[in-house]
Amino acid sequence: MEASQVNLKLLIDTKSKKVLFAEASKDFVDFLFYLLSLPLATVTKLLKKKGNVGCLTDLYKSLENLNQAYMQPNQNKTSLLNPKSPLNAHGLPLLLSDDHDQSKTTAGNFYLCANYTHVSDVYDTICPCGFRITRGLTFVNSATAANSSTTAGTTTEEGGFVRGMVTYMVMDNLEVKLMSTISAITLLNEFNVKDVGSLKEKIVVCGVDEGLELLKASLECKNALTSVFLSNIEVE
Repeated sequence: MEASQVNLKLLIDTKSKKVLFAEASKDFVDFLFYLLSLPLATVTKLLKKKGNVGCLTDLYKSLENLNQAYMQPNQNKTSLLNPKSPLNAHGLPLLLSDDHDQSKTTAGNFYLCANYTHVSDVYDTICPCGFRITRGLTFVNSATAANSSTTAGTTTEEGGFVRGMVTYMVMDNLEVKLMSTISAITLLNEFNVKDVGSLKEKIVVCGVDEGLELLKASLECKNALTSVFLSNIEVE
């Protein structure tokens, strides 16, 4: 897992007191795209300490409080409460929480049923085919596979989702575009900015707290960058 913070350069309209867009590197865009892969239970778990996520917080707590004895024999409530993203988190900045480092779990132990039909990460659960899942397996994640392929003489791409060496433009609603002078000028026209002197650049740090706030804001509003960063910035 990579660093737990990234820098953003915000372009702020001090008159309307909003973020027009942010200049962002690969790391921040990788983080935003990774949010799309998070299971709903994971989002609820991450955000419930910051307040209710609609009815989902109550639904999550009800499953937490439900005795395992009331679950089907082949179901484990821990798996429902702590689902893993289907995407490997290797190469992504850790901007959600320290206990969300999925690199610790993507290369772990899995178990096969005696009938060789299903795999689980929960030992000795009951397979849908009726057999117990107890045969040990070891999952090799893409990071480990990449290291092996490099050793074998093949080249590998950098981690994450998008290419580096490019500056990205992230809009207030988290829409992502490639950064260019023409794009910036076009956006200023779209925002009807008449007084360029009212614009202000500000570099901010996005860490774990800001990452969680962005996740929360993305579910609640269309001005996520303004909501998260402008409250902590003095706008003159």
